[in-house]
Amino acid sequence: MQQLKLEAVTKTEIKQTDPRRSKIMRAVKATDTGPELIVRRLLYSLGYRYRLHRKDLPGNPDIVFPGRKAAIFVHGCFWHGHSCKRGARVPKTNTEYWTEKIRRNAERDKINIGKLEALGWKALIVWECRIKGTQQLQNNLTRFLV
Repeated sequence: MQQLKLEAVTKTEIKQTDPRRSKIMRAVKATDTGPELIVRRLLYSLGYRYRLHRKDLPGNPDIVFPGRKAAIFVHGCFWHGHSCKRGARVPKTNTEYWTEKIRRNAERDKINIGKLEALGWKALIVWECRIKGTQQLQNNLTRFLV
């Protein structure tokens, strides 16, 4: 039987992160984001009622309509690798890590949508950059939910 040797690591050996960056990253939320709240308010004003963050569904959709078997994901362009200007940005530091992380996020999104569709659900992705045009967003949401 082989034993693993663990070496002690001092705090000075751990790569330090800029405190400002740490503060920014701590503020990034996974639920109830600004874009998500805009979509939810719009849906509510249109008379739609929904459930939030169903953990029993693949991908934990942001907005769920159980009776319609419809799920909406509100994605940040950067975090999910959208092809827009904001999503195409490459971080200046730790580029390799972030590029791979965003690639994995996009791959996971595709897999989760495939799983939802296999269960008989339909899914819509609302991109952060597309939320500004409220009329277009309203049309897309209404068309999706009919």
